Amino acid sequence: MSWEVISQYLLYDDKRPLLFTSYIFWIFFAVVLAVYSIIYKKNHARNAFLFFASLYFYYLTNGYFFTILLFSTAVDFFLGQAIYSANKKLTKQILVATSVTINLAVLIYFKYAYFFTDFLNTSFGLDLEVTNHFAAMANHWFGTSFVTQKILLPVGISFFTFQTISYSVDIYRGLIKPVKNPLDFGFYVSFFPQLVAGPIVRASEFIPQLYRDYKLDKIAWGTGIFWILNGLLKKVILADYIAVNFVDRVFDNPGMYTGFENMMALFGYSLQVYADFSGYTDIAIGVALLLGFQLPVNFNSPYKATSVSDFWRRWHISLSTWLRDYLYIPMGGNRKGSVFSYSTMFVILFTVSYLAESWVVPVACAGVVGSAAILSHVSEKFRHWMENNINIMLTMLIGGLWHGSSWNFVIWGGLNGFGLVFYKLWKKISPWGDRSKWYFRAWGILLTFVFITFTRTWFRNVSFDNARLMLQRIGTDFQLELAPQILGAFWNVFAVMGLGMIIHWLPSSFKLKYREAFIHSHWAVKILISVVAIYVAYQVLSADLQPFIYFAF
Repeated sequence: MSWEVISQYLLYDDKRPLLFTSYIFWIFFAVVLAVYSIIYKKNHARNAFLFFASLYFYYLTNGYFFTILLFSTAVDFFLGQAIYSANKKLTKQILVATSVTINLAVLIYFKYAYFFTDFLNTSFGLDLEVTNHFAAMANHWFGTSFVTQKILLPVGISFFTFQTISYSVDIYRGLIKPVKNPLDFGFYVSFFPQLVAGPIVRASEFIPQLYRDYKLDKIAWGTGIFWILNGLLKKVILADYIAVNFVDRVFDNPGMYTGFENMMALFGYSLQVYADFSGYTDIAIGVALLLGFQLPVNFNSPYKATSVSDFWRRWHISLSTWLRDYLYIPMGGNRKGSVFSYSTMFVILFTVSYLAESWVVPVACAGVVGSAAILSHVSEKFRHWMENNINIMLTMLIGGLWHGSSWNFVIWGGLNGFGLVFYKLWKKISPWGDRSKWYFRAWGILLTFVFITFTRTWFRNVSFDNARLMLQRIGTDFQLELAPQILGAFWNVFAVMGLGMIIHWLPSSFKLKYREAFIHSHWAVKILISVVAIYVAYQVLSADLQPFIYFAF
């Protein structure tokens, strides 16, 4: 094999990013394990090696954007030291605010430049253009030829930005001490199994693991292999299969399909996004375990949730808890409002009023604000209720915007916020609140699943018009009489969807039994099962590898 061929796999190729489902990744991981087996007893050497291996992984995944990762790492390493060393509280607050500001500025520049530019141009009749200043500076200083007319989104920037913010804030709160070695800290930020799509790892949870001795017993090895296989099968057999053969086709052009097909695509996408994202997380957890590190659980059978509140305790747990601890509670949580929550809500209402094409909207907003102010003055109970719900709504709106620079994500976050607020009111009067009865639990699970699926109309569609068209087709052109024909045409896809939901709804105790059976089985049995699972997965694998959905976030 010539060097030209070999170099294709050693250098970044935007047409062939490094994915968990590609055999190139597993060759990369095998090489990492081989070197790791030599140096694992020396913690600092181990951490340094994994840091550089992670940087190389990110380079193969996203090219020269690894420099952004290095920048964030360097900034927060030195700011973390300064926050810990500062004697005055005000100095600590300024330093942690600096860390948050720099991290968010980088995130906003790369992820939301077009979103805010379009908003300003539309709102104020401007003609602003987005320019990649980093590319321009690199071209000027180093003679490169990067494109300056377009800002590309670094993969995983939302995840490692939240990790570096949590590090600075946790030092400020006294939960951890700063890492002394920059290579150790770089390893925490860039650990390759979870770097590009999570789970979001708290500094207080992961950094203590940097200094523990490496241990891999039979249980940990079996558990790691199980999660890798589990995630691979979820991704390839469930997520990719139903996406390529049905879901993507409908979402790409919902007007060409009946309302029944659009509805089935929505439910299919709910399964797809879960299998895709939790599949990635399973593989990440398994790979990390083989290297001696534990990542947090990110999913807990979310479609068993009996309410929207229960769903967000089960779905993307690392993000939900991050938003709770670093956004919702600092805003006041369920105790009170804050200057941030009131000012942000004012900006939202003012923006909605300004952009409205009718005078009715600003008048209605003013009426709502005036009524809320009067009632808050009269009733302490109402004020507490209002502030709590404002904090919930803002948390979900910001969480929606975290997922992408589109109004569709804001709408999706707002709908989930509304669902949380509505459930808080409804559960006080609900005649079906007794979850000890199986039929009440089943009813709650069904309603929650349908509501969450409905909100994903905006999460998945690329535009508001597409989302509206999809719902319009479901509402006005359902064509139920064609359901048998449609089910027959896509029977294999719907069979896979049904199997996926059945597996998801299996009792947790049953899943634990077959997981433990695999973990405690003989090594030869593990190898046989692994070979069969990998063979089946790669037989189903589509011609073009499908990137993980959360790579885009």
